Amino acid sequence: MTTDAETLASWGGGPDLSAWEALMWRSSGDYRTRSTGVLVEILDAEPDWDRLMAAHDIFTKLVPRLRERVVVPPLPLVSPAWSPDPNFDLSYHLQRVRLPGDGSMAELHELAAQFAARPVDPERPPWEAMLVLGLEGGRAAYLFKPHHSLSDGIGLLQLLEMSHARSREHTPLEGAPTPKARPLESPEGLLVGRLGSQAAHAPVNALRGALAAAGRFISDPVGTTTGAVGFAMSLRRVLTPPEAAHSPALSGRGSGYRLDTFNVPLADLKKAAKAAGGSLNDAFLAALLGGLRLYHEALSLSVDVIPMAIPVSIRTDADPMGSNKFAAARFVAPVGEPDPRKRMAAIHEFVAEARTEPALGFLDLIAPVLSRLPDVALTRIAGQMTELNDLQASNLGAITRPLYLAGAKVTHIYPMGPRPGLPAMAAMLTYEGNCCIAVNYDPDAVTDPEKFSACLRAGFDEVIAVGTPKATPTRSKK
Repeated sequence: MTTDAETLASWGGGPDLSAWEALMWRSSGDYRTRSTGVLVEILDAEPDWDRLMAAHDIFTKLVPRLRERVVVPPLPLVSPAWSPDPNFDLSYHLQRVRLPGDGSMAELHELAAQFAARPVDPERPPWEAMLVLGLEGGRAAYLFKPHHSLSDGIGLLQLLEMSHARSREHTPLEGAPTPKARPLESPEGLLVGRLGSQAAHAPVNALRGALAAAGRFISDPVGTTTGAVGFAMSLRRVLTPPEAAHSPALSGRGSGYRLDTFNVPLADLKKAAKAAGGSLNDAFLAALLGGLRLYHEALSLSVDVIPMAIPVSIRTDADPMGSNKFAAARFVAPVGEPDPRKRMAAIHEFVAEARTEPALGFLDLIAPVLSRLPDVALTRIAGQMTELNDLQASNLGAITRPLYLAGAKVTHIYPMGPRPGLPAMAAMLTYEGNCCIAVNYDPDAVTDPEKFSACLRAGFDEVIAVGTPKATPTRSKK
């Protein structure tokens, strides 16, 4: 991946939040719709603090979005916009702590969960980072907490690759030219300026749109009509909630976060996927569902299906780095299916169909309308939408090279995804031959965390066994 000045300066896109990003930002006041997650990096040694601070100072100057805050207009008539923070304070965004106890992963999990649950300051750039010292074995951890309005998962992977060094000695991007900062925006100026621009261009844009639609209809009346009907049918399928009741084992709802992490060898999960004729993502999702099946059985509960959501990337090569380009696909997940091959096949079929739905990005269509609603109404609607699912799962993709941070090597990266109002969020990131898996769950919903963790790991063992050839018994010679 290139890290030239132009690429760095463009990360995050233009000055205006999209309607979808505005929705995520304005509904962040309620824990059910809060969109903060944490990337948990495990380091093989404690990095040099002064060097780490200097690297953050350089990088946040080269990527202006990281020094910009969200400015919200006094009336929801135009979208919020990014504007340089005139009082940017790096010491606020990057902090250093030491674990007070035994330095175990369990202690780190607790700290990371507390860090994720704390909302970002809306008056500052919406990200925080924390260096955690005192991890067992002389190791350390680096926690990066962005608000989802900054970027989706793919955009964060882009940021990781650009921001980390290529060796212990290398400090990236020194001497690169600093881009010119955008003009400062005020809430009132944003409202007046954007409204004036919209009013000036509205007649022209409306006429242009009408002429384009008329031209399409005249040239192909049947095709145009058929396409509209097809889109309407697709929209109905996308909007219809999954026909699956909520799991009785995940019925509680609270505001707390709890983190669990574990590793699965990438080669093993790939073998299982290939043996079943599916993808790595199919194997990941099938393993999660297998773990949930085992958890229900351990609680003496029988559940066939649960409502589940899967983010699907709609990013194209023309889209800027960073920002948000994804849609949510809702799925009747076969959690009761004992055969991992059949689970993978069902998931593969659903994802293939979801990617071809014309109305997959329907939120982009209604987001401009929703974003004009008062905050209270918007939060209520968003909360009701997120509570429809029992599980959300995301495969972020792969980091393609070893990463270093101020003299320390990154050994694992666990993506603790946002958990807006649902019992559990599971995410996977592939790095250095490992599938690094993080599960962010509601402790009020998962009442037996030890059993839950054990069952999830057993679910992955179950799927991996699909790709492991069974030993052929040898016959004794007579």
